[in-house]
Amino acid sequence: MFATVVNIFRIQDLRNKILFTLALLIIYRVGFHIPVPCFDQSKIADVTKSRDTESPLGRAAEYMQMFTGGTLEKSSLFGLGIMPYITSSIILMLLGEVIPSLKKLRQEGQTGHKKIQEYTRYLTVLICVLQSIMFMKLLGGGGLTYAGMERQAMIMGIVGMTAGTVFLMWLGEQIDEYGIGNGISLIIMAGIISRMPWAITSLWEIVDLRFDAPIGTVGPAKLLFLAGAFVFVVAGAILITQGQRRIPIQQAKHMRGRRMYGGQRHYLPLRVNHGGVMPIIFASSFMMFPPVIVGELSKIPRLMNSVVLQTINEALTPRAFTYNLLYMLLIFLFAYFWVTVQFQPKEMAKNLRDSGSFIPGLRPGRRTADYLETVMTRITYFGASFLAIIAVVPTVVSVSLGIDWRVAMFLGGTGLLIVVSVSLDLVQKIEANLLMRSYEGFSGAGRIKGAYG
Repeated sequence: MFATVVNIFRIQDLRNKILFTLALLIIYRVGFHIPVPCFDQSKIADVTKSRDTESPLGRAAEYMQMFTGGTLEKSSLFGLGIMPYITSSIILMLLGEVIPSLKKLRQEGQTGHKKIQEYTRYLTVLICVLQSIMFMKLLGGGGLTYAGMERQAMIMGIVGMTAGTVFLMWLGEQIDEYGIGNGISLIIMAGIISRMPWAITSLWEIVDLRFDAPIGTVGPAKLLFLAGAFVFVVAGAILITQGQRRIPIQQAKHMRGRRMYGGQRHYLPLRVNHGGVMPIIFASSFMMFPPVIVGELSKIPRLMNSVVLQTINEALTPRAFTYNLLYMLLIFLFAYFWVTVQFQPKEMAKNLRDSGSFIPGLRPGRRTADYLETVMTRITYFGASFLAIIAVVPTVVSVSLGIDWRVAMFLGGTGLLIVVSVSLDLVQKIEANLLMRSYEGFSGAGRIKGAYG
């Protein structure tokens, strides 16, 4: 491993790409320390320190912080992070299945891809403006601006936070073109990793290495269990990310002149976790709304003493069995939904037939499409099961060991899957550069497969 790291910095082109990527990620982190003008940062820090992190709104805010990499203790120009761009990409991806003009653009290759990217940027700016307006109203309504500067704070906040997200989009594109790895994914991963030191520090503050540790602290047994659980979850995430179901493909033989071509046998890899982290993101976002709505309804004087609302409110707390059961069912639902949207067995069967390939024992066309759909439906069940389990691991650890759920979030869920997937993809691209220049890769047993094949 040490020799491989040395080889990475021996190759000038690869070394420059890695250093360029690191430099842009440092710029990304520096931007979080640039506050939005006209806001009193000391007042914001005082208010956020006393906020209720267990409330539905508090949990939603903490969940968003995990992706943006920022904190609510300061109003940062990069406070929205890169999530508006991810949201707009998902919206256009889903609209591409129902709007014929967008679907046609997706089929036009590189030209259509550039046009969709242009639409994504425009939609990102619109989402940034809407989100920054809500964020500024939340801060301005709490009296967190300097006296007499409410209007200026609103304008500066909307313009500054929108420009910050657009700048992050540009950083991601520069990493894609001149660096190494997927720029947007690396920015999200950097935001998640930036909160890990805080999680480790918070955990260490309640660690008591005595065997008769009092209740409310983490003793040696709990600490070993947490370390083992973290290793187990990471290993499982790597396994499910790399897991594939290989369908044998036979290429038909054909004559060209006096020579016979084709006849090779290869494989069509189908990913077990085809949806990646998207099912967890969709399910988590959806589960934020019911507790918030029920909580707001409970504040109405006529409904304040309603037994039904109190029961529903207790059932929708993140530590309740009902909440986690619904959460897992939604992950299954969105896993199959994402596969339905992204996986097109009819097009795959058509492409196999046009290229002169077929699955042994199956007729090309409809029979092949039905078989691919059946296989993907079966393996998606196992992928969704793993996602459902890893999504509730933080809640189980938090309830059973009495650890802050914000610390337990790093033992599973969306953040861990994103870090594992992006890390595997980055390692794969670095290894491809090494092998292309006749250097040994990270694994002597063979080439490492990343998250995307």
